[in-house]
Amino acid sequence: MPRNIWSGAISFGLVTVPISVASATEDHSIRFHQYHLEDMGRVRVRKYCEIEDREIDQSEIGKGYQLTKEQVIPISDEELRDLPLPTAKAIEIVAFVPHDSVDPLKIGEGYYLAPSGQVAAKPYKLLRMALDRSSKVAVAKYAWSGRERLGLLRVREDAIVLHAMRWPDEIRSPEELLPPPVELSDEEIDGALALMDSMTREDLEGEEFQDTYTEALEQIIEAKREHREPPKLPEPESKSGQVVDLMAALNESVQKARASRGEDADVHEMPKKKSAKKQPAKKTAAKKTTKKAAAKKTSRRRPRSA
Repeated sequence: MPRNIWSGAISFGLVTVPISVASATEDHSIRFHQYHLEDMGRVRVRKYCEIEDREIDQSEIGKGYQLTKEQVIPISDEELRDLPLPTAKAIEIVAFVPHDSVDPLKIGEGYYLAPSGQVAAKPYKLLRMALDRSSKVAVAKYAWSGRERLGLLRVREDAIVLHAMRWPDEIRSPEELLPPPVELSDEEIDGALALMDSMTREDLEGEEFQDTYTEALEQIIEAKREHREPPKLPEPESKSGQVVDLMAALNESVQKARASRGEDADVHEMPKKKSAKKQPAKKTAAKKTTKKAAAKKTSRRRPRSA
């Protein structure tokens, strides 16, 4: 069972829901320590006081804000915990918005909110069902770890999830990173949509969504433990350095995507830009022919003079 990391309440108008908070995710990454390569002795970072010129214990360490080069303002954990904020003890809902209106770039870590005790069961379920039926998410403010934060509340299965959010001024503009203006044809856009369609899935289950990096590290560690050669990295497919024909690349990508999913790899060529036909010239020629034929007919039917 995940460890509770915060306790408080959800403030929903005049409705209060006592809750406890637990992390909704797990990190399965392989961790490394630092070692002295000559004798594999462990290298550690030690806490050291510059003024007293000695190593100090964790119990002697606290937080501080450097006001000037000579003056530091100490701040205790108790002072941070007792900040005079309405959000210090509660997750205060300030608005409800459509889910699609929230930029995913603003969304951070996720936490499960669990009701605290029987008294919280009914208001917790009320908020969960209201969020579910409205297809909206709640935007809230809360204070953790010495700062006020913005959060997003949504429903996942039968639980309410809180996502940490970044403040609007924390999002950088992408303007400087945008490519120069280019023109795209309708055929190229249709080709990209066809590729997207061939790669569309109903879920994120399967070997494509496994952590192959961690698996490769485990294989290396196991091989070195058994004093054998680690597995070799497979040679990547040779690819040209530059895409010359965008339509051909899209068409080939669709074929590969369908083949990898066991579908029929035979794909019809994507629509190419049609060249303009010289229709007017044909019509003109046809008109001339018609006039000549009419002239012949008229000359044949003209009555002979007496």
